[in-house]
Amino acid sequence: MTEAVSRPTLEAVAARAGVSRATVSRVVNGGDGVREPLAERVRQAVAELGYVPNQAARSLVTKRHHAVAVVIAEPETKVFADPFFALQLRGISKELTAHDNQLVLLLTEGRADHARVARYLAGGHVDGALVFSLHLDDPLPGLIRTAGVPTVFGGRPDWSDGTPGPVYVDSDNRGGARTAVRHLVDLGRRRVAHITGALDQTSAVDRLDGYRDVMDEVMGGGDPRLVEESDFTPAGGERAMRALLERCPDVDAVFAANDLTALGALRVLRRNGRRVPEDVAVIGFDDMVPVTEETDPPLTTVRQDIEEMGRLMARLLLRGGPSAGRGGTPAPGPDAGPEPDEPSGPDARVILPTTLIRRASA
Repeated sequence: MTEAVSRPTLEAVAARAGVSRATVSRVVNGGDGVREPLAERVRQAVAELGYVPNQAARSLVTKRHHAVAVVIAEPETKVFADPFFALQLRGISKELTAHDNQLVLLLTEGRADHARVARYLAGGHVDGALVFSLHLDDPLPGLIRTAGVPTVFGGRPDWSDGTPGPVYVDSDNRGGARTAVRHLVDLGRRRVAHITGALDQTSAVDRLDGYRDVMDEVMGGGDPRLVEESDFTPAGGERAMRALLERCPDVDAVFAANDLTALGALRVLRRNGRRVPEDVAVIGFDDMVPVTEETDPPLTTVRQDIEEMGRLMARLLLRGGPSAGRGGTPAPGPDAGPEPDEPSGPDARVILPTTLIRRASA
């Protein structure tokens, strides 16, 4: 066992600087009304003593916790296996760190976890929440609104109760899908299949709609047998590709809902002696370097800036601060200044563009 080391107190800093305790408190907590020479003496005393403010006491004064909950509506087995989440968390973490905020990660393994997350958020431990990977029947949005914390969503929410005004950051999923499928059609492919993501998520629905847009436009309506539902995983991509080959052996192109799905599809095509892209062209979605570096041949894909999505989610939330509207409506706050292309208000949303990245698979 080690002995606890006593921490320097506010009173000790005041004595070292030769000022009152109230003056130290104002300087430490970022308050106004302290002349610069006195403030500099306080800062010097803080450095000399190694004083660290008590966060609980500081929160009582500032009404801020400098902590943000990141709620991912997925089990940990999926979160830590999918590089999408790592990239989004990196963007969030960079923005929060730049504004001296802590990231508190909350995952939902099952329904029991929803109530736990809601209790934590309602308990006043964090200044707001960033929520992503929602499913259509997910109770989290309602629970978060009840908890009354400022919230920004990653991905377009699909409100079942008609509640207006979600604040969210998303990519142009439908437009990106249209670009991918048009590219396959321009290559002369006519039996273009689509392996969807989990259709209880809006990103997968939007990408399916984009696929159908082009097939309706150029083919007069797609063959429903060329659509196979999956779940955004390599194993799901493998299952779907096997089903497509059994049902439609003449398939000559595949648009996969994400890169992991495309990875699984490529494995099955190779096992079945189908050359890519000579026999079957393949396009993914995301452009996640950890995945695209593994594919053989290198994967053509639709790039979305996943890290930037996370950064913008955090920035929108920080602009709200403690006065933000509850349940997802940030209002201007002190933590982060505005950026030219970032909206705010009850209908604030950011839709990031997507880009087709051409490599060898299509």
